[in-house]
Amino acid sequence: MENMDRYKFAIDVETTYVQDQSSPEDNRYVFAYTITITNQGSVPAQLMSRHWVITDANNKVQEVRGEGVVGEQPYLTPGETFRYTSAAMLETPVGCMEGEYQMVAEDGVEFDTSIPVFNLSTPNILH
Repeated sequence: MENMDRYKFAIDVETTYVQDQSSPEDNRYVFAYTITITNQGSVPAQLMSRHWVITDANNKVQEVRGEGVVGEQPYLTPGETFRYTSAAMLETPVGCMEGEYQMVAEDGVEFDTSIPVFNLSTPNILH
């Protein structure tokens, strides 16, 4: 078995509610999320695709799959960081997201990097 510490990525997430694009009276809540991906392993790797599971307060689940992130497939050498911002739309003022990135290391090893669950919520709704 390969030493998986060679293929280790840290994921940091910041979220914000996008009030000017939201319309609560129409059950439309838009959230921006900024993700920072850091290669903490010892092998360069490229982010090839993503898979998101987005759940709102009504337990409505959206699954999103696609190539890369924001139109890019970043290649990260050890210690390198890539940051991007994207958005999600919910029908409720609270929800959560989680998922994984499918990666390919320079040595050909394919692996997933999980994105831990994070909350999406309008200001002052969660204490």
